[in-house]
Amino acid sequence: MSHITLIRHGQANTGARDELSYDKLSPLGHQQAAWLGAHMRDSGTHHPRVYCGTLIRHYETAQGMGVAEGVTRDPRLNEMEYFSLAQLMEQQHGLEIPTEREGFVEHLPKVFAAWQADEIENPPESWRDFENRVSGALGDISKGEGPALVVTSGGLISIAMRLALGLDTLATARMALAIMNTSMHRLHPIGGHLCPALFNAVPHLEGPDRHYAQTHL
Repeated sequence: MSHITLIRHGQANTGARDELSYDKLSPLGHQQAAWLGAHMRDSGTHHPRVYCGTLIRHYETAQGMGVAEGVTRDPRLNEMEYFSLAQLMEQQHGLEIPTEREGFVEHLPKVFAAWQADEIENPPESWRDFENRVSGALGDISKGEGPALVVTSGGLISIAMRLALGLDTLATARMALAIMNTSMHRLHPIGGHLCPALFNAVPHLEGPDRHYAQTHL
């Protein structure tokens, strides 16, 4: 098995409230991706295999990092349709969609809990299907030769950590809320399993002049 470094995409369109409008990087998102790519080149990190989802924000992040050439785009690495789930929660359970980060801190765990318990009718995909495609994609990538870089989304990364650590749904939601844009997360093969060796690292954003770029939304 090979180790996998997961990257959350750069900041997307934070004013969006639907899947299509959200799926593009903001100017800051492009800058975050460029800073991360420069950091990885300066650090001499080597990833002979690069993957990303098929979403625009994934590919734009890979481009900004300078790793898009030869990237393998896999729809299994796409994010859950959170806005679609949120709209269904509002229609079916009266849970209002928040307009700021503080509201999402309470909103996301409720959506995750209802989704995992099959309490959302006709979701874009079930919680179990999402888990299975994440597990399948990471399992296939881990079988390849050499370290792999995967540009994806925060919800997918939180599920990867759930699978690696056996987290309950609330802990998974809390982890999803913590994941910053262009953060790095690493899974190492230990005892035949992928185990977390790095979480939410943003060395390219640690300088005082870049603290403003440590974004979650």
